[in-house]
Amino acid sequence: MKLELHKMQIKSMAWGAKTGVKDGVLSVCKEDVLSLVKTDPNFLKVEVDLALPGDKTRIIPVKDVVEPRCKLEGKNGIFPGMISDVETVGYGKTLVLEGAAVVTCGKVVGFQEGIIDMSGPAADYTPFAHTCNLVLVVDPVEGLERHDYEASLRIAGLKVAEFLAKSAAGMPADSVEAYEAKPLKEAMTDYPGLPKVAYLYMLQSQGLLHDTYVYGVDAKKILPTLINFTEVFDGAIVSGNCVSACDKNSTYYHLNNPIIKAMAARHGKDYNFVGVIITNENVTLADKKRSSSYAVKLAQTLGVDGLLISEEGFGNPDADLIMNCRKAENAGIRTVLVTDEYAGRDGASQSLADAAKEADAVVTAGNANEIIILPAMEKVIGYPTYADVIAGGFQGSLRQDGSIEVELQAITGATSELGFTRISAITI
Repeated sequence: MKLELHKMQIKSMAWGAKTGVKDGVLSVCKEDVLSLVKTDPNFLKVEVDLALPGDKTRIIPVKDVVEPRCKLEGKNGIFPGMISDVETVGYGKTLVLEGAAVVTCGKVVGFQEGIIDMSGPAADYTPFAHTCNLVLVVDPVEGLERHDYEASLRIAGLKVAEFLAKSAAGMPADSVEAYEAKPLKEAMTDYPGLPKVAYLYMLQSQGLLHDTYVYGVDAKKILPTLINFTEVFDGAIVSGNCVSACDKNSTYYHLNNPIIKAMAARHGKDYNFVGVIITNENVTLADKKRSSSYAVKLAQTLGVDGLLISEEGFGNPDADLIMNCRKAENAGIRTVLVTDEYAGRDGASQSLADAAKEADAVVTAGNANEIIILPAMEKVIGYPTYADVIAGGFQGSLRQDGSIEVELQAITGATSELGFTRISAITI
């Protein structure tokens, strides 16, 4: 499957009479966006705002972030099973408004949403301080169940993202990135002198608003399976999560999965990147065993020598991560894990809820318990008092002067377990 990403660089965003892109500026007609979103009967009130890099602006609580994309060529649309048909994506041509993002904001599960500051110290921890953001703030109708609220807010963000991208369709791209996911018959015989590696992509799927969707299907309902990485770039995987902000994989992260991009870039040079296995994160021990055994069986079927495994979340999912690692290593497949840590504010506590001697190659995305003080902002989009209740915050987090004392856990994307983060480490 061959996919071309036609990228248009967005340097700024502004309100305008018509939605479109000119000279790197995305003009947005507010009335068009509101008309698109207000059609959902689950919404009582919809507001839309802009947040640009360097602004003294805070967005809270953040639900999801979506990069504007639309299909230019192919038999299906973007975000299959959500706002387009369930037919396969991952081929043809897709337009990307790079540098722009749609941020959804609402009181779905307030304590597990996050903060984006467009300037100040928090801007060093979230990539979305550096994107031009269109923010949707949505209140539900009275009595709406939270899962219905989340679903409507999720679809609204995806629709607006596609709408923005479609406004620039037909214009020349600034750059084109080409990717190809070869059929397994070819992939397995390429580069015979290089080790075969695969990526085990763990998706948050513990239910109770801890959900990820694959072609519109809740991932907790699937067995581990193979997916072409080009499908991921085309919106086959969508976030439905209301989990801790620091390591939640937003839809934006799935569209731009840096692990997949890095592995594809090294394909044919350091190893033969033969494919992606998606798996879920489960609640019961039986489900954990089933999924880990099935995922490792797929890796064995591919005949891989190595497996890179990333998780989403912490605590209970650590058990899935370590179980995947142990079973793969015992099957003769060398593993590398990507996770973050919850090591206490002093960094002295056990970093993961589970451990194993086989987990001897681990990449860390940082300690989510580290404390940070965020200064007051001139503007707050959303609900400023939520700083006292979000994960990583505590009673008294929101100070009288408008500043906030929280753990990194509260900052959207601060310790991304896909490596989509500004935190790094070196060995000296």
